Amino acid sequence: MSFARATATVGGLTLISRVGGFIRDLLTAWVLGAGVSADIFIVAQRLPNYFRSMFAEGAFTVSFVPMYSADLKARGRGPADQFADQALSFMVLVLLPITALVMMAMPWVMLGLASGYADQPEHFSRLVELGRITFPYLMFISITALQTGVLNALGRFAPGAAAPIAFNICMIAALGCTVWLHLEANLGQAWGLTISGMVQMIWLAVSCHRAGVALRITWPRLTPDLRRLFRQMVPGAISASVIQINLIIGTHVASLLPSGSISYLYYADRLNQLPLGVIGIAIGTALLPTLSRHVQGGERDAIDHHVSRGIEFGLLLALPAAFALGLVPEPIYKALFHGGRFGLAEAHQTALALAVYAPGIPAYVASKVLTAIYFAHQDTRTPMRIAIATLVGNMVLATVLALYTPLAHVGIALASTITAWGNIGLLALSLARRGWLRLDRQLLTRAPRILAASLVMAGCLIPLATVLDPYFVDSVWVRVPALAVLVTAGLTVYGIAVVALRGVVISDFLARLRRRRK
Repeated sequence: MSFARATATVGGLTLISRVGGFIRDLLTAWVLGAGVSADIFIVAQRLPNYFRSMFAEGAFTVSFVPMYSADLKARGRGPADQFADQALSFMVLVLLPITALVMMAMPWVMLGLASGYADQPEHFSRLVELGRITFPYLMFISITALQTGVLNALGRFAPGAAAPIAFNICMIAALGCTVWLHLEANLGQAWGLTISGMVQMIWLAVSCHRAGVALRITWPRLTPDLRRLFRQMVPGAISASVIQINLIIGTHVASLLPSGSISYLYYADRLNQLPLGVIGIAIGTALLPTLSRHVQGGERDAIDHHVSRGIEFGLLLALPAAFALGLVPEPIYKALFHGGRFGLAEAHQTALALAVYAPGIPAYVASKVLTAIYFAHQDTRTPMRIAIATLVGNMVLATVLALYTPLAHVGIALASTITAWGNIGLLALSLARRGWLRLDRQLLTRAPRILAASLVMAGCLIPLATVLDPYFVDSVWVRVPALAVLVTAGLTVYGIAVVALRGVVISDFLARLRRRRK
């Protein structure tokens, strides 16, 4: 499968997943609101998701996929599948005792994660309970990550990209059951999270079987390949999870702020993750195995081409998203989230956080491309060192801006954005020094034009949002169409501007389509 087609496949399915996630978050906001109950669930589900991003989907994926791809090319399918079996066996052997230990030590774990609840016994007890329910999700989703990595290396990107759709369906169903049965909403969401992990694991197991992959758990042997995998995973665990570690730091600091701060950041980040997931994850998922193959073959021109196209495609979508979400975030929360236990005050506070998160979208997307270059060369140490530097910066900035300035929760978002750009600067500088980053003329020509088209769109959105503002606080039948007008206008203006300024050349797409048909 070509890089463009793989990106489109992953991006399309991720878009469906993110829309489902947006609906899930919208329903969660209506039912849980932005108070203590929502804060507790958000903290409880943050722990397994943090470990998932750090070890399973982060360190493991970026280390395993290049090695599995190299085995496929050098030794064939049989030895590559044996390597995958051993990796799965060690994963289960390690995660089973870790899961048991963390569940037993959950009170102390939660003290480190959200110490602001330590002096609230009732809330802290519920936080520990939900943490024990959600943590087994890590085991299921880690196995899912391995299955996804194998399928991606084989050029089958759709099953892994579709798995989060099942997650959203489970979470929405759990929310519906809690309302129907009059149960605690955050308790139902916690069980929904763990069940969704089981569903995703089963879905990927069926997909692997259809692809002719029969992953087996055997008695693990510490082979040279596994030793190399673990050596690469340690630095990869840090470098591949900067965003999640930043969120953990933000969650801890926010637990020291007034009630609702964690929820404001969560709902803001969820909308911020909509373009990040569709663009960044799609590009990173498709690019890593593609670059790994070209690096193994020493095909430098192909590497430069795919890196440049990855950045170009990312900017094409990330820049307008950053301007739109950064400049007019409040209409979204007023029109869609306002209702139930989520009022206008909560919408305003959440919008403030999103306005500060949004400028970091292009940096996050670009970092997916740049880190893929390191991982394709099987260098996980350099991104790790850079990640440590940015993490320290984020921790200091978040603490100072949130606790010692009037910014409060907005300061946490600001720290995340600043360090995201610092991270991308350091990654690019190190790559340039090694001669691994060479951007082609097409990217250098089109990037300023994409920026100009985004500015044109912003110039249209700001006055239009002002005119429509009274309609965003009307009934839901008025709010939603008003938001639709704003979104449609922005997309239309940007589309016309980016084509007129030749940030996108239609003839290129038509020529590619004709080649594919031939």
